[in-house]
This record gives sequence, C-alpha cells and structure tokens, in this order.
Amino acid sequence: MFHRWRIARRNRAIVEDLYQSLVAETRQPKLYEHCGIADTFSGRFEALAIHVFLFLRRCRGEARLEPVAQEVVDRFVTDVDTSIRELGVGDQSVPKRMRKLAGVFYERVRVYDAAFAAADPAAALAAALKGRAVGDDADAAAVLATYMQETADRLEAVSADDILSGTLSFGA
Repeated sequence: MFHRWRIARRNRAIVEDLYQSLVAETRQPKLYEHCGIADTFSGRFEALAIHVFLFLRRCRGEARLEPVAQEVVDRFVTDVDTSIRELGVGDQSVPKRMRKLAGVFYERVRVYDAAFAAADPAAALAAALKGRAVGDDADAAAVLATYMQETADRLEAVSADDILSGTLSFGA
C-alpha cells in the first residue's frame, strides 16, 4: 500500500522538476529582450506554451515518455489556472478563461507542429509566430523561430532516462 504512495509521490516530484525546468527557461531575459515576446501575462503564457510544446514534441513517439508529457501539460494547466486566480479573476469566470487559454495552447501546438513539419521550418515557424507570440514583428518572429529550432535540437539530445529522472537540461 505504501509502495504505491511512494511511487506516486516520486512521480509528482519528477513532473514538478520537469515543469520547473520549463518555467526557468521562460524566465530568460533574452526571450523578452531579443525574441520580441511581450513581458506581460499573455507574453509569459506564450513563452511557457512554446516551451511546453517543445517538451511535448521531444516526448512524442516514445511510449514511456508520453504519460510524463501529459502530466507536465496537466501541471501547466494547473499553473495557468492558479495564475488567473492570483490576478483576481473571479471564480465564476475562471472556467471560461481556462477553456479559452486551453484552446489557444492547443491551437499553438497544432500550428507549431505543422511548421516544424514544413519544407522550410524556419520560415513556417516565423510565419506561425507572427501574430501569435510576437505580434506583427517579422524580425522578432524570425529570431524566435531560430530560438525554437535550437531549443528543439537541444531537447532532442536529452535522453529519455534523464527525462524520466526529472532532469531536463536545455544546454547553452
């Protein structure tokens, strides 16, 4: 009985470590200063959504990583819910806003996935980011697209065993 409890507790700790690694990446000043993401609630949501997407992309196709990836997404949703409540949104409005933000996130996942699968991922990502994460700034969209491709490459280098142990290194 206690063995299952210890395993569940350890799994929560691993998911929390992974999620906190993603959050730490979204706090890099370069995302806001050089990549054109606005330093607002919406901009921070976009930055976190990008990193969660990149993590999901890394985990996709590996059966043993997919449950962990889903738990990280669940943790992301819980964090967004908490943030909305801390901003003072009333309890009656939170579910409506969460549905909207979840829709935004899954729309981003769909669009960014398609961009990575395109013949020219850099151009497709820049086009996908324009009007979403960086507004209408084409130069910022190109810089952010490059950042996303580099981050995706660094995540591909992280072993499944490291992810399952809660270690997520984004490298340089």
